[in-house]
Amino acid sequence: VQLQASGGGLVQAGGSLRLSCVVSGRTFSSNIMGWFRQAPGKEREFVAAITWSGSSTYYADSVKGRFTISRDNAKNTVFLQMNSLKPEDTAVYYCGRLLRGGLRTAGSYDYWGQGTLVTVSS
Repeated sequence: VQLQASGGGLVQAGGSLRLSCVVSGRTFSSNIMGWFRQAPGKEREFVAAITWSGSSTYYADSVKGRFTISRDNAKNTVFLQMNSLKPEDTAVYYCGRLLRGGLRTAGSYDYWGQGTLVTVSS
């Protein structure tokens, strides 16, 4: 299984970015997929997750109302639409595939993308 994240970049505060994560290899549609982020000197933290059907989504309080996670199972892709970005959103963003356990816990995920850097300037 390989995850390829893309879409990061430099944006001004208040701007938007859309991240994509393409999954190749074994079955994608049956897994919960999540986005995490890691700022310099900090631990990887949960951002958002989505069930296989897309009917349920979960967000960290810090991004709720600004970020939207979605998926296209036909294209084996999960998205993270980020609006109203803030400087504190600056981090490397990782997509992951949930293996088992709590979806807000990084240790519950077995495969990760390489990360894509999001930088929000003030």
